Amino acid sequence: MSNSGEDLAREQILALVREYADNYHTKKAYQAGDRIPYAGRVYGSKELCALVDASLDFWLTAGRYTEQFEQELAQYLKVPYCSLVNSGSSANLLAFSALTSPLLGERRIRRGDEVITVAAGFPTTVAPMVQYGAVPVFVDVSLPSYNVDVLQLERAYSTKTKAVMLAHTLGNPFDLSAVTAFCKQYGLWLIEDNCDALGSMYQMGSGWQMTGTVGDIGTSSFYPAHHITMGEGGAVYTKDPLLHKIIRSLRDWGRECVCPGGQDNTCGHRFTGQFGTLPAGYDHKYVYSHLGFNLKVTDMQAAIGVVQLEKLPSFTAQRRKNWHALREALDDVADILLLPEESENAQASWFGFLITVRPECPVSRDEIVSALEAVGIQTRPLFAGNLLRHPCFLALEQGKDYRMAASLTVTDQIMMNSFWVGVYPGMCDAMLSEIAAQIHQAVGR
Repeated sequence: MSNSGEDLAREQILALVREYADNYHTKKAYQAGDRIPYAGRVYGSKELCALVDASLDFWLTAGRYTEQFEQELAQYLKVPYCSLVNSGSSANLLAFSALTSPLLGERRIRRGDEVITVAAGFPTTVAPMVQYGAVPVFVDVSLPSYNVDVLQLERAYSTKTKAVMLAHTLGNPFDLSAVTAFCKQYGLWLIEDNCDALGSMYQMGSGWQMTGTVGDIGTSSFYPAHHITMGEGGAVYTKDPLLHKIIRSLRDWGRECVCPGGQDNTCGHRFTGQFGTLPAGYDHKYVYSHLGFNLKVTDMQAAIGVVQLEKLPSFTAQRRKNWHALREALDDVADILLLPEESENAQASWFGFLITVRPECPVSRDEIVSALEAVGIQTRPLFAGNLLRHPCFLALEQGKDYRMAASLTVTDQIMMNSFWVGVYPGMCDAMLSEIAAQIHQAVGR
């Protein structure tokens, strides 16, 4: 059967997009002296074709590509429910907000309830707690994993504790066995901020599970620096049907109805239900069970994500390869630089290679970073370093707005002495060798 005129026109457009992408979006081979970024987009003609294909539908909001991405990410993670959102930060906001729903009864998080977390990380892991009126309770982290010090969890617990919300630092899984046992002991929710760790795995008992799927809710980010990208984007996933219902409601304005956008009465209750004190038969599409948000993506973003998701296994393998190459190349300076180590019972999908300058090192973190940046090698601190030292937290009242369960000695050490460089899949062996060589030169080896 021949294509319709519209189908033929679309194919002609996409053929030109492929040609354009091959001619103008092909990455040039690395040459000595080129800038080495800490992260970057790795894409090709398929992503551009998907983007244009979605734009030709002119649906613009969430649509067929969004549904496809949600289904395929859920299959990859081996969870039944996945909701695509407009950023990783929105994913964290949505995940936390879901635990405040009245539908959860006595287990819901209320204002003044406590959530255990760490200060060494990205602010939007913690911000939703403060924004809602819950109280983050901070514990320290441990080296060389840079993850939560699980020995401090008991010290952080109180009768007000309702949840634990932690990130897997730069792709390295935290001790999920200890954290889940702690949560189970006290009946706590666990949110895994998986934004830097998509593709990481952890051995629970005799089987392996994807990080983000062990706790009650997991989150991902698809910002350009992350494991896959759609420009801006994120996801929230769970195995719990009630949590999924709440997440979908909050993502989509807080509505009660589950009908997809652009479709009417798939729920069967559009004009027959009785909700709240609304008139009987009030249009179900405009009944709201939560005070929600609009956190959806466009279908054009989702289209890019569908193609990127196909590449995730190869991206993960390359990230691990690059990390191990740097680890081996820098092993001879491990006496003056604390090198990262993969957590026990884990297979990390590394986001970066994190280094802490030891007291024995003849130069400081700042001197090493300045030397690397001067030759075009991008570096980053471990995000906030110590979040409590930032203006946004200095304005809060300890004991009311947040609580410290322990001194954050290691967190401060990381803030003062740590930095990281990239291992993203767009890096070649020559780039990794140059990073190692410049670090050696900066420390005088």
